[in-house]
This record gives sequence, structure tokens and C-alpha cells, in this order.
Amino acid sequence: MRPSHRRRHGAVVTLAAALAALGTGQTLGAAAATAAPHFPAATSAAPHSPAPASAVATAQDQAARAIAGSLSDSAWRDRVRTAALASDQVPVTTLAHGALKTALASADHRIAVAKGLDGQVGPLLRLRLGDDSMRPALTAGRTPWVAAASSDDDTSTVTAYDSHGRAHTLDARTAPAHPVYVVDIDGSKALAAGLKILGAELQRRGVASAVPVPTTAQSTRKAAGQAASAAAGFWTTRITAVELSDDEEPWVKGDAEIYTLVTGFGQDGKVRVDPVDMPYLDNDGTVYRPNQILVNWSNYKYNLADAVMMEEDGSTNYRDLAKAIATVLLTIADQGTYIPLVNAVLDAIPNDWWTDDPDYVDSWYTLARSDNGTRNGARGNGWMTVEPYFVQEF
Repeated sequence: MRPSHRRRHGAVVTLAAALAALGTGQTLGAAAATAAPHFPAATSAAPHSPAPASAVATAQDQAARAIAGSLSDSAWRDRVRTAALASDQVPVTTLAHGALKTALASADHRIAVAKGLDGQVGPLLRLRLGDDSMRPALTAGRTPWVAAASSDDDTSTVTAYDSHGRAHTLDARTAPAHPVYVVDIDGSKALAAGLKILGAELQRRGVASAVPVPTTAQSTRKAAGQAASAAAGFWTTRITAVELSDDEEPWVKGDAEIYTLVTGFGQDGKVRVDPVDMPYLDNDGTVYRPNQILVNWSNYKYNLADAVMMEEDGSTNYRDLAKAIATVLLTIADQGTYIPLVNAVLDAIPNDWWTDDPDYVDSWYTLARSDNGTRNGARGNGWMTVEPYFVQEF
């Protein structure tokens, strides 16, 4: 089950809620005081970049049709059934052969291009059984229908295809009795590749960005020739626990793929964005204890930073995202006091991207280096417990 999301329209969050857990004792500048959490207005002036959602959705739908038609071959159908019962992530392009493999490889390529990923990412399409309740019927030998996963949280219907090419309209909220294979994208693989491209593109466009932060705290090695010192290292903020809120979502959707953009002013006084991959955050209503580094304070000029948590729904073009964010953030100058950047990041995302993705999950304004305890998100969609953590060099 994915975490809940709420689109930009109609959301109201107070500044008090966003800053309730600040507790740093630091007085923020006038710019910070007026930066109340919000969803950007529908008339945002952010640079427009065509959303790749339609290209990805079309490729997935074509893949679903091709796979459905291929299931008329009993030997192939048995092979897919065995794989689907054994794993919830079947690399269907790799498993396929002949004309089907060619068709799926073509769809994979179109998806990678739409997402701004390079040719080294490999096959992204995967197949899974839509719901565990379908396992008995699949095991009994019923020929499954095949549907493409939707990236729209609010969809009410799902179109599935049978082996004769006929379309069946299904309820998105109630899993059907008939077994259905769902074709979607390996989100973890796409996100890992996408965040690397996002960081590289931000750097190329003049916004400093580190490589995605590792899942768990890791020590660092000293540069050659430096003397060993017990005090050498850097301070970080580490996530010890995190949970996102419950929400009823379509059975056709799989696990969430969550990442966070940490923003602030670098040591050079310029805005920087550091992407943080959160591959463990699969389900809502579940408390995860990752001990993951969120902020490396040695990268920042001030002792405050912001965090914007997003979900990759399958259609994000990371090169376009980097361009949009850089275009807006490069206009923000260091005024000698900390300025929250959450709103600027949200305003940078082109309006049509909010139709399906990338989904805004939650945001944390003014995370402080001294924060030690639970911080609720500004949207109220999640919370995380953080602590100062010193990474010691050796």
C-alpha cells in the first residue's frame, strides 16, 4: 500500500504547524517568516516542460496488450505463472523471447527516454500479480488478464486485456476475482538511476548537489596525508524512525518509491539540493527505522535546511525536473540569513506534472542541526524522528 498524497489544489497548512517543532531559538529573517507552507498556485510561473506521463502510460499499455496476447501460448503462460507465483517482481522483458521480447524492449526504451534516463539503466518493465487474493485462481490455471499500472492515485477504473485482445473495465478499489497481471516500472531501479541524473544535471546547471545519500550511516575516510584525529568528521541529521499516513489506494498500484530533496545554502552561499533515496519506504502505516543520514551539515552554510519528500510514480523526467528546479533556485540569493526553500522547490515543478506525478508527499521546514526528536511534516502526512549524528573519520 502506498502512502497517501494530496494534490496541490485545496491544501491549507499553517506556518505554525510547519515550525512547531523547530525549537532552535534562532530568529529567522523576514523572508523566512513569510514563507508559509503551501501548494503552488495553479498559475505558477515555473518553466513549462511537457510531462512524460502520457508517453510512459502509452508504452505500458502497449506492453500490457502484447503480454496479454502472448498468454494464448500455453507453455509461455505456464512459465509466466510460475514466475509470478514465485516473485512479486518478474523481469518480463528479460523472461520474454521472440516478437514479444522485441516489443517489450521497444517499450522499455521509450520509457527510459521519457524519463530522461540514459541507456545504461537496463530493462524497467516488470510484471506482478495484482493482488494476493488472485493467487488461488492463478494457481488453478485461469488465464490472467493484463493491465498497465496507473500513476493516478484517484483513478476509479482499470482497463485489463485478455488473451483475445478484449478490454475489460475493472473497479480500481476492489480487486476482481479473475487474476490480473499488472505491468509497471521497477521504481527502485528507475529512482536510483534518476537521482544520479538529477544530481548531475543540477550540478551542470549550477546548483550544487551531492550523490544520493546512502541508506545507513557510514564513516568516511580521511584524505591521504591528513593526520588521524578522534575529533575529525562531520555532523549529520539521522532518521531513526519514519512513518507515512494511511490511505486507501487502487489495488493496481504497487509499493511507493520515495525520495527526499534536501535544500539549503551551501558553504559558498549558493542554493544546493541533495537528493536522498529512501528505498525502504514501501508501505503507509508502517514505522521504518532506517538510521539513514538525511542532512550532511558540512555541506551547508547555516544550521538549518529544508526537506521535500516526493514519490516517483513512474513518469518523472529527471532531466526536466533538474532544469525546472535549477531555473527557480538560481534566482534565490543568500541574504545573510536562512530562507526556507520548500515553496520554491514546489513552485518549480511544472503544473501539469501534478496531474499524476511526481507526487508531493510532505515537507519539513527549517530542520535544525540540533533537532533531536519527532518532527511532523507540514502537510500532516508523515512524521520522522531525527537525531544529531557525528560521522567520525578514521
